[in-house]
Amino acid sequence: MTNLKGKKFVASYSSGKDSTLAIYRAISQGLIPMELIITYNVDKERSWFHGIPQHVLDNISKQIDIPISLIKTKGEEYEKNFEAKLLDAKKKGAEVCIFGDIDLEAHLEWCTDRCKAVGLEAYFPLWKESRKSLVYEFIDLGFKTIITVVDSSRMPEDFVGKILTREVAAEIEKSGADICGENGEYHTFVFDGPLFKNKVEFEIGEIIRIDNFTIAPIQ
Repeated sequence: MTNLKGKKFVASYSSGKDSTLAIYRAISQGLIPMELIITYNVDKERSWFHGIPQHVLDNISKQIDIPISLIKTKGEEYEKNFEAKLLDAKKKGAEVCIFGDIDLEAHLEWCTDRCKAVGLEAYFPLWKESRKSLVYEFIDLGFKTIITVVDSSRMPEDFVGKILTREVAAEIEKSGADICGENGEYHTFVFDGPLFKNKVEFEIGEIIRIDNFTIAPIQ
């Protein structure tokens, strides 16, 4: 890693464990947070992939004391609108964009290309580290996260709604799924930990099943 200490960053944020750990590491390494950006599905009025409503994201922003900006977009405009937000961040002084990807080359390429297009440096603080070690590091740091989405074709649906502990992570691995969920086996919502002044208040709605996905909606 080139020395990025003192550089201002934006981060591609999902509210999940990997992006949260990447942001935590970047701050620990001396980078300065300007803004977190999260893609927001205008049709569903929730964030893309992790399904978090705006009022909960606003609460997260208050608790971590970092602005969170929504990229309100439809699927067909996703890439264009993502780049537009990065360009806006660069104009405001951002030099780096942080991503929480671990080892999926297609993700690395997509994120890097978006940054190159606007002149930002893409930085992946978790890149090529052990998935298992990263899960345990996240838990041991004191972050609290709940499993909100499970791909029931890849792991048992009864993991949805559970708090991710070392014991639960071991059970996920024992079930045959990837312990980190990097392949989309599960998604998480981080609501407390070292970055947070106070726990983020939220509720869980009635369980939803769509195709092979079991969802505990945050509301």
